[in-house]
Amino acid sequence: MTYPRLLIVGPQGSGKGTQGERIAEALRIPAVSTGDVFRANVKDGTELGLQVKAIIDAGDLVPDELTGAIVRDRLAQDDAAGGFLLDGYPRNLAQVADLDGFLDERDQPLTAVIELAVPREESIQRLSRRAAEQGRADDNEESIAKRLSIYESETAPILDVYRERGIVDAVDGVGSLDEVFERIITALAARGITA
Repeated sequence: MTYPRLLIVGPQGSGKGTQGERIAEALRIPAVSTGDVFRANVKDGTELGLQVKAIIDAGDLVPDELTGAIVRDRLAQDDAAGGFLLDGYPRNLAQVADLDGFLDERDQPLTAVIELAVPREESIQRLSRRAAEQGRADDNEESIAKRLSIYESETAPILDVYRERGIVDAVDGVGSLDEVFERIITALAARGITA
């Protein structure tokens, strides 16, 4: 049996967090979101968490090495032995190399990468709507456009690496939550990954 070792990738506003949780629940594997792992480590006061807190409190981005260490620590936990779904890592080519090294040591390569394809205009509309609903002043059109540009320049290129390996399933991310989820489940089933 092949354990599902998945990565979900998509621009901000693509719904990857929501779909990632649904996929993980359906396949009974942990969803490993770097943001959630950071928050858990900070909350628990771990050594890694204290480092992350100091960096975030200073207004800086968590460096690749520390992000990698936190993800490796999470993937080494027992509940991830039967598979996992990564959300938010790797975000750039250096992190792909780091993750490859860790997974190669364990002889556990990724089995599929789900790319949620959403047009830029749709992402901006969704994020603007979410900002209005949640009263998030930092989610203005300028900051949203900047984050999408960073995604396009730094994160989107990782998909080329995974496409060369033949493990990317591009899924149309426009539609209802259920429609998109069904497309993802269908794509995974075609790879023999089922609940």
